[in-house]
Amino acid sequence: MTVEIDLEKNATYVVRDGELTVVDTLPTGFGKQIITYQNGRWSHYDISYSKK
Repeated sequence: MTVEIDLEKNATYVVRDGELTVVDTLPTGFGKQIITYQNGRWSHYDISYSKK
């Protein structure tokens, strides 16, 4: 199975069960993307950001 991604786009990708998911980007450019794994697989992600 092959998927093409755009290398010109800054993004965080997660693959789970052969499916590619793009993690939401930060609206301001300052913050954190926390990806939580459970039993060797990602279960969810949290995004927090701050405005400067």
